[in-house]
Amino acid sequence: MLVRKNGFTMIEMVFVIVAIGILAAIAVPRFAATRLDAEISKGRADVAAVRSAIVSERQSRLITGDTTWIAALGSGFSNVLMYEAGDKWNGNGAAYTYTLSDGTAITFAYNNNNGTFRCTSGCGNGFSDFQ
Repeated sequence: MLVRKNGFTMIEMVFVIVAIGILAAIAVPRFAATRLDAEISKGRADVAAVRSAIVSERQSRLITGDTTWIAALGSGFSNVLMYEAGDKWNGNGAAYTYTLSDGTAITFAYNNNNGTFRCTSGCGNGFSDFQ
């Protein structure tokens, strides 16, 4: 009686492992770059939301006859946003820093004399249009 065994040969297993290694070598760097791009997009969305909230608060004040800008944005922008901006943001008062996962820090300043929220350093990381 002839017994047949089904399975993979050693050569087939080596080819599969090599193919998986090549795919991983290509995919991992692209995944890391995609994560950084997502962090930058989130930060830019936060900046846009903060700026919009500053203008909204200003309009609410103007209706009541108050011509001042909001004095401070608060920790995590709690004075202007309905949600916390997240753990990537640090600061309170006039200076705020957004830190990316690669350690890059992008600094923003709030001016309560004219209501501007501008990038002051690290602006070349996708934040350059927020000057």
